[in-house]
Amino acid sequence: MIYYDTTKMGMAKQRSGLTRVSSRLREEFGSVITEVAWDGARRGFVTAKEQTPVIFSPADWLLTVELFSEAERPGFWDFVKAPPCRLAAMFYDAIPLRWPHITWPKSVQRHPEYMKMLASFDRVWAISEASRHDLMGFWRWQGVTLRAQVDLIELGADFDGSHRVQRDTLIPAGRPALLCVGIVEPRKNQAFLLDVAEAMWRAGLDFELQVVGRVNPHYGEPIANRIQKMERAEPRLRFHRATGDAELSRLYAKARAVVFPTIAEGCGLPLLEALWRGVPCVGSDLPVLREITDGGGCLVARVNDLPDWTEKLRTVLTDDTENRRLQTTAMARPLPRWTETAATLRRALTSA
Repeated sequence: MIYYDTTKMGMAKQRSGLTRVSSRLREEFGSVITEVAWDGARRGFVTAKEQTPVIFSPADWLLTVELFSEAERPGFWDFVKAPPCRLAAMFYDAIPLRWPHITWPKSVQRHPEYMKMLASFDRVWAISEASRHDLMGFWRWQGVTLRAQVDLIELGADFDGSHRVQRDTLIPAGRPALLCVGIVEPRKNQAFLLDVAEAMWRAGLDFELQVVGRVNPHYGEPIANRIQKMERAEPRLRFHRATGDAELSRLYAKARAVVFPTIAEGCGLPLLEALWRGVPCVGSDLPVLREITDGGGCLVARVNDLPDWTEKLRTVLTDDTENRRLQTTAMARPLPRWTETAATLRRALTSA
């Protein structure tokens, strides 16, 4: 039996990368899994629907793609130390440890304990080689007793379950548009992107910039306020705080390129989702993003290097030949689907 942990994500309303992973895997697993949630009062798992206590057997698996801590789940440390079943998890990144000054305080407080707990799991899947390296490095630094087998897992590119896009017209008609998708916060670096866009508009380049993302309540409001102030003065800038999958698909269809000026990532899911739709990408030259961009359909620019970003964005906006080449490459390259991600996890758990 595979029990699937939806303690927080089952009730989550925000559209984040974590909720995307949890919901898409849940959809693809279907009836193979039984959803469960941690009950702090009972200090154990209950079924998500009936709220009845779960009685695990040693051969069962508990699979979680959530983040957790003892404070959030009273009694969870005891459960992990003496588990009644086998434990499996997905690991995203160590960003709260590497960038604590721009990460949600709750995440910074939780993350070290969360990463220590993962060492006691049986199986852990990291979403990139970079995140795997960070997790293993943290365990060595902490001197924890390692039980977990750590492997890599590819996240799905088909965020809404759609089929691969094959564009009839490779370059969307009308004013060229750039699309930036991600939570509005310093790590995603939208403020730098605004600097680049302003410089390019002043230089006479005519294009739209569509910014999509909910706002980080701790660090995102100054950036959101700047975007909204610019939006009032510059009609070619549009800010979408809350966007459903249908609207996001429409924005992807109109985009000449997706831009991702982030300074830290665990994977770079928006790049995969753009490539699935045949949209070229311009991303930061980070090792973690290179795991995606080196496969084709992308240009990379040095982090916070305004001239380099200006050059790369000007290329995708004005060079039709290069843009067609990038689109053709994006549409031709193999990309994972969520059904394959779920199948990989299922095979590993059922064959063990």
